[in-house]
Amino acid sequence: MQGTNCSELNRSNEEKTEDNNSNNAGPWLGQASLFALAAGLAGLMFGLDTGVIAGALHFIGLEFHTTTVTDEWIVSTLMLGAAFGALLASFLAREWGRRVTLSCAAVLFLAGTAACCFAHSVPVLMAGRVVLGLGVGLAAFAAPLYISEITAQKDRGRMISLYQMAITIGMLMAYFSDSLLAGGGHWRWMLGIPAIPAVFFLLSTLVVPYSPRWLVTQGRHKEASRVLHMLRDSSEKAKRELTRIRQQVNKENVSGFELFKTSAPFRRSFFLGLSLQALQQLTGINVLLYYAPKVLERAHFGSAAAIWATTLLGVANLAATVAALFLIDRWGRRPLLVTSCIIASLSLVLFGFVLQLHVEGMLGAVLIIGTLVAFILGYALGEGPLPWTLCSEIQPLKGRSLAIGCSTFVNWITNWLISTVFLSCMTVLGDSVTFWMLAGFNMLFLVVALLFVPETKGTSLEDIEDNLMRGERLRDIGGPATPQEAGTQAVA
Repeated sequence: MQGTNCSELNRSNEEKTEDNNSNNAGPWLGQASLFALAAGLAGLMFGLDTGVIAGALHFIGLEFHTTTVTDEWIVSTLMLGAAFGALLASFLAREWGRRVTLSCAAVLFLAGTAACCFAHSVPVLMAGRVVLGLGVGLAAFAAPLYISEITAQKDRGRMISLYQMAITIGMLMAYFSDSLLAGGGHWRWMLGIPAIPAVFFLLSTLVVPYSPRWLVTQGRHKEASRVLHMLRDSSEKAKRELTRIRQQVNKENVSGFELFKTSAPFRRSFFLGLSLQALQQLTGINVLLYYAPKVLERAHFGSAAAIWATTLLGVANLAATVAALFLIDRWGRRPLLVTSCIIASLSLVLFGFVLQLHVEGMLGAVLIIGTLVAFILGYALGEGPLPWTLCSEIQPLKGRSLAIGCSTFVNWITNWLISTVFLSCMTVLGDSVTFWMLAGFNMLFLVVALLFVPETKGTSLEDIEDNLMRGERLRDIGGPATPQEAGTQAVA
């Protein structure tokens, strides 16, 4: 036992040194980062396929003479497919690996894009959107999980945030292409353009390595060692990380469902993950981005002006996501999320008042765009990237696939529900009340962040798991394990 404690003390000191070094900005585009970028193309597809519908919906309605309810279902069928894709992803990622799951997502992206592009009726279009949703669900589950498992702890936060940035880039590309094609009403081209990056995404999934943590769970230790030696900048770091992964895998030979039934700490992190993902959608971000042209048209913007204004929102989304990328591993998760919730809440309250007061003319346009841009900036700083980052960090390895699968399912089901009723809520409750209600959900997100969200910056996944399973409060599981605690975990 003495030898174990000494070795754990050395490991702890080395990890603290690495954490201190990680606070200094420096080059970080190694092989692990390049593979994470390749997996991050899933986020680009996510953003493209969810964003193109904003500009295309008006012209689809003109061709097929759709109603408001039909428009809601055209938008929301993708989310319904994504919800079930997330559940399927949990099985695929556990049995076949994260890399294979991403490859399946790429194939579904191509198939769904083709179906939407050549749809001759609304049912065929909806079917294509469901297929796209399945691909989005697989990608939304597997990409953050894969990135978290191949990157070093000092880079993990910003590399997972790169996935969120890829989503915003995809949305911006979708809005920009929609704006260029809107003049001729070319909605089929709008929906077909994502096929081009989908091909590159499929090719990238064929060259990235398997996750070393997944390889260890499959008993493929030599492969895991080779991958870690390729991903880390020293053999010593690779060996030390492989040892920690093996310790975590060997602690309890149970499935995710068995762990959920027997472990109260896992149930706490499980439900926190579900809450974060549900609240992310209840902020109203996606319904605003999906329906932004319609919201702006109700505020007396012309069709073309509404689409270009939506593009401006996409630019704001990207700018704030880039800022979050550099702040997440410097400022930390909790401060960023709290700040994000406050800005988003206040912006939606003000937006509701602008709509309630019916401010018209140039002043009205400036206030409407200004408050919406402020909301987008606030959301993208924390509420956007951090649920994905935290959900991939706080779950124990044995239950990670189950927990992330279920939380991603909740994310998409919530997205589907709010997308299905958003336009109807604006009609029944009024525009101002609808956005004040969304502001209330942002305030609830703030309360959850203050009470339960841990600070995981610079802490290894293994230390987070040790703290969680030892029964620490959720707020406190982000601190590094002490040498004595780590020794106890290793001996146990």
